[in-house]
Amino acid sequence: MAAPLYTTESGQLYHAGKIIIICVGLPARGKTHISRALERYLHWAGVTTRVFSLGDYRRKKIGGAQDLPSDYFTHGQKSAETIALRKSIKEGCEKQILDYFFVQRGQVAIYDANNGTKKSRKEVGEKFEANGVHVIFLESSCDNQEIVEANIRSVKISSPDYKGWDPEKAVKDYWSRIRNNEMHYEQVDELDWPYIKIVNVGEKIMVNAIKGYLQSRIIFFLMNIHNNYRTIYFARSGQSLIEHSYKADSDLSPAGWDYAEKLKDFILERRKKLEEERQRNGQSDRKNRLVVWTSARRRAYHTTWPLVQLGYRVIQKPQMSEINPGVWDGLSPDLVRQRYPDEWERFLKDPYAHRAPRAESYHDLAVRLEPTIIELERERDDLLIVGHASVIRCLLAYLMGLPASEVPAVEIARGDLVEVTPASYGVHCQAFHFWSGPGRGGQDDTNFYENYAEATAGKKAPGLPHTNVGDTPTPTIASSGRETMTGTPDTIG
Repeated sequence: MAAPLYTTESGQLYHAGKIIIICVGLPARGKTHISRALERYLHWAGVTTRVFSLGDYRRKKIGGAQDLPSDYFTHGQKSAETIALRKSIKEGCEKQILDYFFVQRGQVAIYDANNGTKKSRKEVGEKFEANGVHVIFLESSCDNQEIVEANIRSVKISSPDYKGWDPEKAVKDYWSRIRNNEMHYEQVDELDWPYIKIVNVGEKIMVNAIKGYLQSRIIFFLMNIHNNYRTIYFARSGQSLIEHSYKADSDLSPAGWDYAEKLKDFILERRKKLEEERQRNGQSDRKNRLVVWTSARRRAYHTTWPLVQLGYRVIQKPQMSEINPGVWDGLSPDLVRQRYPDEWERFLKDPYAHRAPRAESYHDLAVRLEPTIIELERERDDLLIVGHASVIRCLLAYLMGLPASEVPAVEIARGDLVEVTPASYGVHCQAFHFWSGPGRGGQDDTNFYENYAEATAGKKAPGLPHTNVGDTPTPTIASSGRETMTGTPDTIG
């Protein structure tokens, strides 16, 4: 995502070589959540990363739990057919990982599987070490039964393994799978292998033999994540009196103040509906607070003023200021084309990396936002981010796992509330239209352009489609992996 503006012949960054992170842990301990979150962050850091799930591979090859032999998940005696089946699934998945390293030139692979015995860890570790891949074991343990139960109900019973099952029967079956694994599980304590041990998805972390910049950066990220249910909202700031000047930092226009009131009413009503829905479904007794972030720019902070008056805490973050347009400040696209034709052509060829004179590129903005990304991962309550289109593009692209080239193409309409819910297998995203008025981006606006990078329409390289956060409230699921996003034309994801 925020990839360095250079490449190496080997494709490996930070002199770290090839790394496989082998997950270890009982079922429903957050391994998938941790794997996907880490994959998303390493993409942002520019490191070629992919999660390989043994369960997903098995489901693609065989099917759900109803299609498996009865002794597939049990320990102890197994039939010869089951032993051969499990071996073929394991070897097939691990072959994909080796192809990823040596054919596709990937750098970091995350192997999402149980690997619950010392024997199995020794076998898989030696296999990849013999191929020149640095091995790190990542154990996720959990002694909080409430977390395990919540994980089963929110994630596992909705997996393809239990498609069409009664929810309570699915929970009972999964608990029996866990009990069977517990009898044979061996915790990671092999000091001759590098390892990371995480307790209760971030409560405590222990490490052994971790070396180098990239491995340390992985530890830093893992110290900042959690799996609490929360919702993240994004909204543009209201229309300002002088929209086309970065330097002016003007206040809201009358339409902007009206927009701020409508945003306050809509998000409070939306949160009330979500809370009632969760209570009906029995998903959680925890009631999240609403935390509000804005930039330090006047129009962004004043868009949240109605919430301030209701007692909500609003935190201003200077690093969330919009992208600096440099010498293009105050110019319409037509004037930029006339005065800086060569710069304009370079911008159109690479809207993400191009930097106008004395300006910021989207890459510069992405690097500037990294502290905000870490704070976003740490936040356990619901979060409303009121800001500028360029900043929202970067933050949404991070959560969605979009490649860098697509960041400038994300369209953010003023008057839409984008709702993002992180989940173990990706993120759930939908957009709601709550306001129409001056400054939304229509052709009738007299104050028709802001800082060009902040305009509603995304900027795209030739041949690249726009990625829309549209007016429909159609929910979609987006994996944090680059290649597995699904969605509709009117929603991101």
